[in-house]
Amino acid sequence: MTHFISPDDTRYDVRSRALVRIGRDAISKENPGALRAYFSEDFAFHGPDGDLGFEELSSFFSQMRNAFTDYYCERYEIVSAGNLIGCRTEMGGIFENPFDPTPVGTVQPHGKKVTLTLINMFRYDEDGRLAEEWVQYDNLEWLRQLGVGLVPASY
Repeated sequence: MTHFISPDDTRYDVRSRALVRIGRDAISKENPGALRAYFSEDFAFHGPDGDLGFEELSSFFSQMRNAFTDYYCERYEIVSAGNLIGCRTEMGGIFENPFDPTPVGTVQPHGKKVTLTLINMFRYDEDGRLAEEWVQYDNLEWLRQLGVGLVPASY
C-alpha cells in the first residue's frame, strides 16, 4: 500500500511539510492565491518536455485537474538540505476528459486510473519561495497509461 507523507508529519522539516501541503491544497485543487504565494516571481521549471514559467506550469496543473477526476498530487520520500528538497511525487486520477498537453497532442479519455510518478528537485529562494524545479519522469509509460498507441522505433 502507498503511504504518502502527511503535511502534519513532524519527522519532516517545515519546508518539506509545506511542499506536501501545496500539492494537496493548490495543485490538486484550484487555489491560485496559495499557488502564486508559494512560487517566486521568476520561477523556472525544467522538465523532459522543456522549460516553463509559473503561468505555464499553473496552466498544466489546471489541465490535469480538468482531465482527471479525483486528481491528486502527493509526495513520497523527501530529502531536505539547505535550500534544496528532493522528493518523489505521484500525480494521478481517473482519466475522464480530453487531455492536452502531451507530446502527441490531445489524448481522448478511457475512464481508467492513471498515475504519473515524478522525481523532483526543488530550489527555494532566500525568501523561502519555490524558485526552480527540475523534474524527470518516464514519458513513454505516461503516454501508455493515457492509452496512446506507441509504435516501436525502427533502426
